[in-house]
Amino acid sequence: MTARQAQTDQALERARHLIERAEEAPSLQTLAGAVSLSPTYLQRAFRRRYGVSPAEYHRARRFNQLKASLREGASVTDAVYEAGFGSGSRVYEHSDRLFGMTPASYRAGGAGADIRYTTTTTPLGQLLVATTSRGICSVTLGGTDEELQQRLADEFPQASRERVDAGREEWLDAVIARIANELGWRHEAAPALPPLDVAATAFQWRVWEALTRIPEGQTKSYGELARELGLPGGARAIGRACGSNRLALIVPCHRIVREDGSLGGWRWGVDRKRDLLAHEQRRAG
Repeated sequence: MTARQAQTDQALERARHLIERAEEAPSLQTLAGAVSLSPTYLQRAFRRRYGVSPAEYHRARRFNQLKASLREGASVTDAVYEAGFGSGSRVYEHSDRLFGMTPASYRAGGAGADIRYTTTTTPLGQLLVATTSRGICSVTLGGTDEELQQRLADEFPQASRERVDAGREEWLDAVIARIANELGWRHEAAPALPPLDVAATAFQWRVWEALTRIPEGQTKSYGELARELGLPGGARAIGRACGSNRLALIVPCHRIVREDGSLGGWRWGVDRKRDLLAHEQRRAG
């Protein structure tokens, strides 16, 4: 590491500590002046090192504090102010993206959320697709319907869950049709992807979006994707973001492999991952 790189790393760490101590997100200009970097360079270097912008880092940290307080039993109002938001309206501006539900519903383990789901048979096994009123919340592969239904219950223990038949829920049918087209077990026009309702940090969203840009039939290693996102040495962070994905096939984390090219793991089974990649490579070839 050169002396200049060391100085930059120290400046970025100072910026991060300033953000963590700030009640309100400091402006980019203020933050840059405090650490003696230009605003443009700070924005670029901070994203390269931490995976998010300074503003996104501040917001994600506040939401993590809010989640911790809610899990510990604090009221929504107390948790909002303890996390430094100042008002509940600012939380709700971003709660759909970072919680996947309102703070009150999150605190209650998903209570109040109405989940509708269906299952279907695919060449990779049974597929379960679940939706809330906001969008798709789960796409899961497994061996049996019972296994998938139990997994859904474990993930959303306090939500109401209703099984619906094919043709009764537009969003569920749209996801199944899209996956059927990609796997080639049905041949029909692939509809647009419905909105998503999943809880994720800004960094996880960034990784998931990058995964969707990996072409069918191709793979990248954790390290390659980390470098592509400007995060050299961030392979483990990429792996954690992939591991938190619960939208099988929609977010194609199966296209990520180890540095030596071996498959590594996959939440829905390494044998399914192998079969899926082989199918995609045949289609792309």
